[in-house]
Amino acid sequence: MKPVHLRAWRLATITGLFLLTLLAVLVHGYHLGTDDAEIYIPAIKRAADPALYPAFSEFFMSHAHLSVFAAVVGDPARLLHLPADAAIFLCYVLGVFLLLAAAWRLLCACFESGWARWSGVALLAALLCVPVTATALAIMDPYVTARTLSTPATLFAIACFVRKEYKAAAAWLLITALLHPQMSVYAAVLMACLALARRLAEKPAPAFAFGLLPLTQFPFLFHFQPARGAAREALFSRGYFFVSTWAWYEWFGVFAPLALLWWFSSVTPRRTTPAFRLVARTLVPFGLLFTVAGVALSASPRLENYARLQPMRAFHIVYIVFFLLLGGLIGEYVLRNRAWRWAALFAPLAVSMWLVQRATYASSPHLEWPGSVDRNPWVTAFLWVRANTPKDAVFALDPEYMALPGEDLHGFRAIAERSALADRVKDSGAACIFPQLADEWEEQVQAQDGWVRFKSADFEDLAKRYPVTWIVAQNRRLSTLDCPYREAGLEVCQVGAGHPVHQVRLVSLTAR
Repeated sequence: MKPVHLRAWRLATITGLFLLTLLAVLVHGYHLGTDDAEIYIPAIKRAADPALYPAFSEFFMSHAHLSVFAAVVGDPARLLHLPADAAIFLCYVLGVFLLLAAAWRLLCACFESGWARWSGVALLAALLCVPVTATALAIMDPYVTARTLSTPATLFAIACFVRKEYKAAAAWLLITALLHPQMSVYAAVLMACLALARRLAEKPAPAFAFGLLPLTQFPFLFHFQPARGAAREALFSRGYFFVSTWAWYEWFGVFAPLALLWWFSSVTPRRTTPAFRLVARTLVPFGLLFTVAGVALSASPRLENYARLQPMRAFHIVYIVFFLLLGGLIGEYVLRNRAWRWAALFAPLAVSMWLVQRATYASSPHLEWPGSVDRNPWVTAFLWVRANTPKDAVFALDPEYMALPGEDLHGFRAIAERSALADRVKDSGAACIFPQLADEWEEQVQAQDGWVRFKSADFEDLAKRYPVTWIVAQNRRLSTLDCPYREAGLEVCQVGAGHPVHQVRLVSLTAR
């Protein structure tokens, strides 16, 4: 191909991937600070503004200290004086684009046909929010987490390895490890399995035992005994860790993709490369290996501490590559150059995924752009808190607030940018992965038990026990407290005003 034609082809590919990115964002939506983003966004905002979150930051910094993700997004926002919410949204769009670009690169290694490649990328773009069985993960969430960037890096590493670009694969694997150490382990194991499959195809080699050597260190990661007390409560708040809690459809989600991948590897579809069969064949034992690990960790109470390793998260890679290969075959055998067939497949698929996302975030706009006005009433209250309370304010909320009807899993810390006591919904995840936080988490949550029955005196008592200066309550009409915000059944009220330090903060707020 001539250089001019090559440049034009690359430009057309980049343009196509960018347009698919925009369509994917429009279909799946975007939500600031929802669900798992409540763990990651505060760390980004603290990197952008170190004055934020002076209290109880351990519930999100325990994750952040293991990764460079918060700094990668937050530091440029601080240096460029870019609003953190805008930087986070740009990170989301970039993450989707990079994922589709990595998918294209892998598909180029597996398919000769352009129709197959574009069909595979389009199918992945249409299914970004499909849940991965037994993991509580989606292929890509409609909000920002470390996986927003680590998933594209993982797929680039696999694509480079399949193409025998080993130095590039190692570099992408290193980037994955820096962004999300846990997800890099699954990528490394898959690449080891791919290397073994190639080696066995050439000649038998004793490399497999060496590849498993690091796994012998696992027994030293956690106590080899049942979890107890608050750590056990936090651990079992994540029921999907344990095989005994799986529904039948989760088992179907395990074996159906593996069965189809085995079938892909047993035939030779037209215009596929040897890499197609290599990848499909290798994913089967890879998936079975981690399924067996998941079953084994649920087999005995003595092993339950190891359930937090979450071996089933390896299926995040399985699902992504499976849909890419499936989409490629659909493009090669069904869609080809028939525009009406592309429309007949992807239009209903896109509409279905849009409807699912609208149902998931029923009380929120589909696209929560930075600076948008039409917002969820909880988000409106959280933004009022951001604009009208001091940065060192400490809040208390209903510990179940993220699960309340109409709240749509929006995280207070992520949106309000203020410190808060621990909650049951997301902070239990931090206590689950980091047991040293469990006692503090349980103590704070128990201090807020019975929140719906709290009176003004109960809130004042909470402020004496913890450095709480404000609360967010719902439908309370707390006439004895100073509540400058009352909208849509929500109240933001100051507590502990009689304490000297609280009095100073109140004067400061009034002056502003």
